[in-house]
Amino acid sequence: MGKIIALANQKGGVGKTTTTISLGAALAEEGQRVLLVDFDPQGALSVGVGVNALELDRTIYNLILDRATVFEDVVVKTRIDGVELLPGNIDLSAAEVVLVSEVAREQALKRSLAGARETYDYILIDCPPSLGLLTINALTAADGVIIPLECEFFALRGMALLVDTIEKVRDRLNPELEIEGVVATMFDGRTIHSKEVLARVREAFGDTLYGTTIPRTVRFAEAPVAGQSIQQYARDSKGAEAYRRLAREVLGIGDEQEGDPSGSRHVLQGDEPGPASEPGAGGRGASGGGPARADFEPATSEGAADIDSALYRQTDEDPSAQTGERPPEARGEGDVLLHP
Repeated sequence: MGKIIALANQKGGVGKTTTTISLGAALAEEGQRVLLVDFDPQGALSVGVGVNALELDRTIYNLILDRATVFEDVVVKTRIDGVELLPGNIDLSAAEVVLVSEVAREQALKRSLAGARETYDYILIDCPPSLGLLTINALTAADGVIIPLECEFFALRGMALLVDTIEKVRDRLNPELEIEGVVATMFDGRTIHSKEVLARVREAFGDTLYGTTIPRTVRFAEAPVAGQSIQQYARDSKGAEAYRRLAREVLGIGDEQEGDPSGSRHVLQGDEPGPASEPGAGGRGASGGGPARADFEPATSEGAADIDSALYRQTDEDPSAQTGERPPEARGEGDVLLHP
């Protein structure tokens, strides 16, 4: 019986589509049969695996709204071995309007994917950057949620709303829904801000945070142009290896490697977690507790008006502003925002 995982975050540009493609390709490398579902009207997932959904007669839109359309009419092969696709395009933008008048509108995608569980080991749904009816459909159909989170403060602030939505779907529509994990994306180990955001996420989500962090690299932007996954386009890159480690975490396979490309410690089953206070330490289990709803409102502190903005100004001339140790009296903006 296959497992359905939704990749969701209402903030755009946090790496949902990249994670869906790259994780799917990495799972396929581990011998898993994978189905990708492009449930975003922008259709970026389809383009990213080399499929032009605008040229197709049927897409996921037809599957969820047209009873005459069956799964086999829509599914297509991709350029990635072991990975197939339910393509999507701009037609999905009309689906929310049409679904409003449907009976059991939140379960349209669940009904469409019911038979696919027997064929695939993993079904990954790329959700749109919103908490609308399409995302609710994906959460209702899924067994679990993976939350890609950019290591940046504004991405962090929206997490409380997303977790609240997941809890409501669990209570009212899908009691089996669980948060599989939070994966930190676009991590830049050279900056204090990325490390502080990662530490804040670890504090809030504890062992729900994956040990693997995804580094920021231009290869992720280049791969979709070629219609390939990062594993195909730059097989030996840090980004490709990071998603391989993430896939092994999702599968529950141990990894003997001590570190990942971003500089954070990779902790898997059987490993000892790194200190929670260590800026680059990764880790499921780095702090206790599950994904309880956290308060992400920025804290305030005295002396905020005296923030030294130079601490967060990234310049080649002064690398210490990015990576150096700061004296206790020199508090940067990140301290004010992220730490009570």
